[in-house]
Amino acid sequence: MKYRDAIFAMLTLALTSVALAGVVYTDAYSHSARAEVRGVRALTLVASGEKPCDPANMLSSNESGTVQQ
Repeated sequence: MKYRDAIFAMLTLALTSVALAGVVYTDAYSHSARAEVRGVRALTLVASGEKPCDPANMLSSNESGTVQQ
């Protein structure tokens, strides 16, 4: 029983790793990761006070959840 559980766990780990690698290398993931990095960087700059917040460059969200500039 131990061996069967170990084999099942290893196969599951391998399949999960392959699936995760497939998701990471898609354009949608790359685009969303880039947008998240930009947002975190902007938030860090504003919070630290190094760069004043410019209301003309701020993003706003409407009721549908889409972001507008």
